[in-house]
Amino acid sequence: MIVARFVLVLALVVAMAAGAATAQSPARMVIATGVDPAFSQFYVAQEAGLFKKNGLDVQINTGPSGSGMVAFLVGNQINAGYGAEQAGITAHTIDKNVVIVAEGTTLLRWFSIVGGKNVNSLDDLKGKRVGIAPGTGSEVFWLEVVKHLKLNRADYTIVNVEAPEMVAALERGNLDGFAVWEPWPTRAIMSVKGAKIVRDSQGIFTGRNFIYMNRGWIEKNRDAAERFMTSIAEANDVINNHREDATQMVSKFLKLPPEITRELMPKLAFPLALTNDSVANVNIAMDQLIKMGKLKQPVDLREYVYPDLLRKVRPANVTLTLPKS
Repeated sequence: MIVARFVLVLALVVAMAAGAATAQSPARMVIATGVDPAFSQFYVAQEAGLFKKNGLDVQINTGPSGSGMVAFLVGNQINAGYGAEQAGITAHTIDKNVVIVAEGTTLLRWFSIVGGKNVNSLDDLKGKRVGIAPGTGSEVFWLEVVKHLKLNRADYTIVNVEAPEMVAALERGNLDGFAVWEPWPTRAIMSVKGAKIVRDSQGIFTGRNFIYMNRGWIEKNRDAAERFMTSIAEANDVINNHREDATQMVSKFLKLPPEITRELMPKLAFPLALTNDSVANVNIAMDQLIKMGKLKQPVDLREYVYPDLLRKVRPANVTLTLPKS
């Protein structure tokens, strides 16, 4: 009954707001991300009608990873993306208009290294094939495991694999293990005989997914950009204050069984903030990219982090201190 009443009230609010907005055509936006609950604000804003309530006509494009979709912000092919740390940095080096506007999700227990039938530890993976999705949180996590546990990267044969393909590759025997985010570890354990988690991220790495936008688009469409951020903030409220309703919406959007969605959501936090911890993760990713020869020098955080939209909508959520020079 509580869920039904909440959905009914939300529907009435959306309908009233949409009626008031009919005097002007909704602003058109294309946004993009991956297909797991770590990007829930995008899904809930769509499923709950919050974009529509705020006068936006939003198309959500999805791909195998949120990070893979961030690249489309280059040249303003999309207006907003949602992905991990490395993806935004790489896109920003190509197009300085790609900026962080908020940390959307803190990944509390989200990453795991999964081993196949005869793999029970990281030692068992030495000399074997480990699947990594390059340029995503998968790679960030794997490199932090290597660093934290003082592993020798040369002991492992890295295979570049998109996250949704990892489970099938493990089952076929094309991989001996992989490092990735949920729901793929859970799916592997459920569907691949002998699959198990050999190391999770606790005590090693807390990942963060960021909402990215194109600064050029923001400056030309300031009102629509603020309404977008308002929609995301309202979706964040639904997630944090009405978790079961949000779970049902995420499950519906992703076509992910509710029981799996319900199991995964507590592994995430949804701060919608910009803090010094947010910046710390960006610095970790920059350091990794520099060591791999993929980044010549750190990006200028004063250009890369754009707090204005979130500060306008939720000023208390912006607490970071950016360097002055």
